Amino acid sequence: MAQARVRLAPAGPTPATAFLSGPTPRPAHLSFSPKPASAALAAANSPPPPIVVVGSANADIYVEVDRLPLVGETVAARAGRSLAGGKGANQAACGGRLALGATYLVARVGDDANGRLLEGALADAGGVRIDRVARAPDAPSGHAVVMLMPDGQNSIIIVGGANMEGWAAGIEPGDLELIRQAGVLLLQREIPDWVNIQAAKAAKGAGVPVIMDAGGMDAPVPEELLRLVDIFSPNETELARLTGMPTETFEQISQAAGKCHKMGVKEVLVKLGSQGSALFVEGEKPIRQPIIPATEVIDTTGAGDTFTSAFAVALVEGKPKEECMRFAGFLECNEQFHTGVELSDCDSVLTLVQVNA
Repeated sequence: MAQARVRLAPAGPTPATAFLSGPTPRPAHLSFSPKPASAALAAANSPPPPIVVVGSANADIYVEVDRLPLVGETVAARAGRSLAGGKGANQAACGGRLALGATYLVARVGDDANGRLLEGALADAGGVRIDRVARAPDAPSGHAVVMLMPDGQNSIIIVGGANMEGWAAGIEPGDLELIRQAGVLLLQREIPDWVNIQAAKAAKGAGVPVIMDAGGMDAPVPEELLRLVDIFSPNETELARLTGMPTETFEQISQAAGKCHKMGVKEVLVKLGSQGSALFVEGEKPIRQPIIPATEVIDTTGAGDTFTSAFAVALVEGKPKEECMRFAGFLECNEQFHTGVELSDCDSVLTLVQVNA
């Protein structure tokens, strides 16, 4: 059945509001080389091509628990709330806050209360173009239950809804043309693999780099999709599951990344939690980025999405891969930690550096 297109006004250049895990703190000083004022002005007049995210949007039920319940057991939550989330929406919200150019989300929501919640949250996220979000009339909005422990770690159960069922007609021609004009395409695995393949083919045919976050479905990634991906970004647990190899040491992670290379992926960007991150480029020495510490863990929900999106923002702005990783790690850290300052007037990698220099 045909999809009803939602035409909402694009979000303006107002400061970003909380999307998933509270107010976004402004990072402390980060050692990038600031862009000269004249170059910054040129960039403002000629912004980079857009970031396009094709992915999920979820209405999350968010509960804080002291521990996960055992089988047959009921535990009381210390607090609970409903928030907008989903890997695609999280990545778009981060890109909208940071990118010099536009950030678009191509997604499906239900024609229901949760769908309207998601549309409103995305419109308020700051900088996200949501006129490519469509309502799927015969499927409910996707949602998830997020269980947050006191140490900031979480467990998540996802109900796909429109994210999985709302793509009967595939990606619309206008959205495919937008992908072909993008600076980078961001994908995840909370929508059907065949939709990701359709998006990746459009990007690949136009020379647009494709970054795919491995999070989402607990299933093998189709080889056809992997061959279309330029940068594959799992965490160490996802890397172990998808390769069938251990990832307890850096050597084991390197070997698992090597298996991804044999499966058709040239670059593997691994999120390593407390160990930082590492980029494995086939035939080259790995690039390692240590964790950027802060004082108190608040919540790791959405941290991996922040990492992937921030990496993409820096990549579109022409930064070397090492600096992309450092910036991504810094933003991931500040999505998890409170530092007492706001990221309200930093709308790119480079202005972020200049504000904190």
